[in-house]
Amino acid sequence: MAALLEVQGVTVRFGGLTALADVSATVGDSEVVGVIGPNGAGKTTLFNVVCGFTRPTEGTLRWQGSGLRRHQPRQLAALGIARTLQGLGLFPHLTVLENVMTGATKESRSWFWSALFALPRSDGDEARLRDRALAVLRELDVVETADRLPGQLPYGVQKRVSLARALVAEPRLLLLDEPASGLSSEEMGELGRMIRELRGRMSVILVEHHMDLVMQVCDRIVVLDFGRTIATGTPDEVRDDPRVMEAYLGEQVDAQTGEVGDAGD
Repeated sequence: MAALLEVQGVTVRFGGLTALADVSATVGDSEVVGVIGPNGAGKTTLFNVVCGFTRPTEGTLRWQGSGLRRHQPRQLAALGIARTLQGLGLFPHLTVLENVMTGATKESRSWFWSALFALPRSDGDEARLRDRALAVLRELDVVETADRLPGQLPYGVQKRVSLARALVAEPRLLLLDEPASGLSSEEMGELGRMIRELRGRMSVILVEHHMDLVMQVCDRIVVLDFGRTIATGTPDEVRDDPRVMEAYLGEQVDAQTGEVGDAGD
């Protein structure tokens, strides 16, 4: 399988602390790759390196075969990468539809500032953005919320709006950071279904604590512990790896939710 994204020998140091040590991973076309590990393992740091929030001390990133150097989060959409964050990050004074429209960054930047400051804008561009945003909301079964403000909606619905904002950019790679946090068992099941359906259109990196979701939707899993890769493989291979079991010893696993440890990194 051709690599869409390659992380090669990445090390991240913050002063005397090594957050990642010689971590490598690949994501192929139409592949869902999970990144798991105990709290403090380095999952969020790896996510931030891919997003451009954190610069690696050593190592390289390659995107579609070309080196990815000194990229910024604001450049992700132009590259074909979209992300969600642990928090919702929705604009409280924009409607659901307007929030989703801001996700098509390349096309919506001028529209966003026009909407915020009531400036003149192109009706044609706005109509195209609106149609695309409505289509994504319809796909995620929340189109009826289009004219409402995010704060008026249940948390699980707000999570779908956040996902819709990432999908409207039509990315090649979708980065999901703790998408199941705060969701009910039923909502998590729906999230798993949506991720599986997305596989045919894009690749996904999933950073997640809920092991049951990870095992259900991922083609491959990368396991980190103390900033190092201790296992890589299919869900079955990772589940049976003694190094993974050892890494999780002492972590309390909720028998109903499958959530490991606290909600931190």
